[in-house]
Amino acid sequence: MPASPQGGARPAAPTPAPTTTSPPGKPASRGIPPPWRAPILVLGFAGLLAGVGAGLARLGWSMPDIAAQSAGLHGPLVVCGFFGTVISLERAVAIGRPWAYSGPLLAGAGTMLALGGAGLPALGSAAGLAAVAWFLAGLVLLVASLDVLRRQPALFTFTMAAAAACWPLGTALWAAGAAVHEVAGWWMAFLVLTIAGERLELSRFMPPSQAAKLAFGAVLALMLFVLAAGDGPWAGSAFGAGLVLLAAWLLRHDIARRTVRKGGLTRFIAICLLAGYAWLALGGAIVAAAGGLSPGSPAYGAAIHALALGFVFSMVLGHAPIIFPAVLRVAVPYRRWFYLPLALLHLSLLLRLAGDASGAFALSRTGGLLNALALAAFVVGTAAAVAAGARERRAEKEACARQP
Repeated sequence: MPASPQGGARPAAPTPAPTTTSPPGKPASRGIPPPWRAPILVLGFAGLLAGVGAGLARLGWSMPDIAAQSAGLHGPLVVCGFFGTVISLERAVAIGRPWAYSGPLLAGAGTMLALGGAGLPALGSAAGLAAVAWFLAGLVLLVASLDVLRRQPALFTFTMAAAAACWPLGTALWAAGAAVHEVAGWWMAFLVLTIAGERLELSRFMPPSQAAKLAFGAVLALMLFVLAAGDGPWAGSAFGAGLVLLAAWLLRHDIARRTVRKGGLTRFIAICLLAGYAWLALGGAIVAAAGGLSPGSPAYGAAIHALALGFVFSMVLGHAPIIFPAVLRVAVPYRRWFYLPLALLHLSLLLRLAGDASGAFALSRTGGLLNALALAAFVVGTAAAVAAGARERRAEKEACARQP
């Protein structure tokens, strides 16, 4: 998950969150007030809830009708409905421009439209309108990212702008009739490169050499070139190799290698990051070995879930205590129970991939259910931490008020 934009209240010593998504001179407090951002975030989590439910329905679990009917939209709901909304909201808060909030609003509207009529994109259908809304949301995110790049030209802002471009490009292809697996590379690049760009920004704490920056740029160029090249016989393997190289670069240069030796929230975030990089490397290796993202094969599901669950959601868990303060201005004090959903996520993903590799559908099915429980535990645990933080602040204020 992308780390927090500038302006959020931060714990005393976590892994620092990126600050450069805010253009110089543009405070993150501009735009709509924090209480008005909460309903937008709720739309994002509606996409996550629906997407997870759709995924469980695909695995044969009994789900409410709205989730079962949306089984074909599992990927779009998670990528566009959840991550598209949350990333666009973070970027809007960061640059502090009111127009940027149209991005997350459109992404949330796309989720509501998709749930109003499940099916493949078709002109005039609810799902087709959802694809249009998600495409427009991606364009807004791209414009916001280009605005940041214009104000602060750098490799990491270019990377995040390139990532933002991958979302509407993939969505446009999907809206035009491409299958989800045909645009999965674009959508994965959107998520992976967004995270990589924001982690690249933090390399200022461990400044990479010029050669290391050139290596990062080469990996970025490889991935974008392969995506643009299309379905060449070598494209899938080259894309997977790019993911492996990116994981190796991040693991080598990320400050998490040092902060994991600390304690509290700092260590928790670092563990989330390092575990995520391992999954990124594994997912890339599976894609490379399989020659791409071919649907209907065990490698397809294993690669997608290693990247989306193992890598991306590991970042979500790690940065939630920073994202919520930045976006909603609510404190999320660190609690040791944060490790429970993290452990469940990774262990259940191992179970799921073991099922994919062995052809034991029961293991994959059980792993999928435990994946969902891990995400639910994360949401509940974060809400509990927010409530605990609010109680602690009230108690401190009352104690101060009683002092003579």
